[in-house]
Amino acid sequence: QVHLVESGGGLAQAGGSLRLSCSDSGRTPVSYAVGWFRQSPGKEREFVAAISWSSGKTYYADSVKDRFTIVRDNVKAPVYLQMNNLRPEDTAVYYCAARPVLATTSALEYDYWGQGIQVTVSS
Repeated sequence: QVHLVESGGGLAQAGGSLRLSCSDSGRTPVSYAVGWFRQSPGKEREFVAAISWSSGKTYYADSVKDRFTIVRDNVKAPVYLQMNNLRPEDTAVYYCAARPVLATTSALEYDYWGQGIQVTVSS
């Protein structure tokens, strides 16, 4: 069973940085890809970034490209989302999600989800 837990959210000023962490506290090791999604009030959940398990290939939404970096040092380590040059429009609840092996950009294709963590960027 995959049990995902996010950490590292909070408040940042515009232009600042935060690093989110997604850890799997489940007991069964699973080869999975990890994606980050976010949702603001009144908006649909949107894709942010993802990383495949085997190839390490990464994917980014255009809105965060060159500002956010998804990193996984090894298959047993947490997956980090380094967020730089934050903007007020990045304010949202951020979720990490997992699915077998290959990353995708569709939330519908992820099997496991964390509880979400708030990120607030002030102007």
